Amino acid sequence: MKRIYLVVIVLLIALIVANKFHSSATDSTITESVATTQTKDDIWYEMPKGVANGDTEVITILSEGERNYTLCYDFERLTTLWVAYPLSGRYMGELKRPSRWYYNPLLSTSDQINLCYRSYNDDYSRGHLIPNASRNGNREMQEQTFYVTNSVPQIQNRFNGGIWQSLENALQIEARENDLYIVTGIAFAKGDEGCEIAYTSAKDDLRRVPVPNYFYKVALKLHYDTTGAVSDATTIGFWFEHRTYTDTFENYATSVDLIEEWTGLDLFHQLPDAIEAMAETNTSWRTFARF
Repeated sequence: MKRIYLVVIVLLIALIVANKFHSSATDSTITESVATTQTKDDIWYEMPKGVANGDTEVITILSEGERNYTLCYDFERLTTLWVAYPLSGRYMGELKRPSRWYYNPLLSTSDQINLCYRSYNDDYSRGHLIPNASRNGNREMQEQTFYVTNSVPQIQNRFNGGIWQSLENALQIEARENDLYIVTGIAFAKGDEGCEIAYTSAKDDLRRVPVPNYFYKVALKLHYDTTGAVSDATTIGFWFEHRTYTDTFENYATSVDLIEEWTGLDLFHQLPDAIEAMAETNTSWRTFARF
């Protein structure tokens, strides 16, 4: 009888161990599946790929754990080369514009130009790379657009306050209906061309900073299938000499392919290859807006 009891006990222990092993394996499989399932919100389509010249760092600005925007900062020039950000209606509102600028807390103040209370010399404005109006629905995100690292010297009349602002407004209108992914940047040369670089300084800082010779902006709009995968896309690019304008931004539309050639960046590289190749050839603002 004792032997029978012993056999039963051994069998029960074996069943318990087997059941625990099975549960552990199942839990592990589920965890791995959850970890590798990727939604459209997990992919930062706006992020460029490419090596910038000089001493640079790519920094993402977060607001309560959510990305606000990413910037590429050039420590040698004390200048941001590009910013990348998502744009949708939920970021925009009617919050009052902040009255001052701030140092970026992710960088040493010694690596930043003091633009907190006053602008640049030579009549240049503190030109936002990601606009205030693209984040004025969230107070913290809005104030983060007033980091001095989000500013570059920009002609105010008939550029920052004219054609450039009109383009920003047009993209904000589009983003109220469809999420966009945007990269805004500066350039000192167009591709391999040679050119002179002018310098200025801030009213409250003696160090010189370069004045961009060009500004560009690219935008991506996506369509998804029922599974949430990208099924189609379109892009548009804009390239401006840094000067005054009296006409419309639509006259300066170009393809993302060309802007990649001129900047050396790989833009919207996380799209499926076939979709990316087709999307980046568009040169029409109206085609982009109708998509």
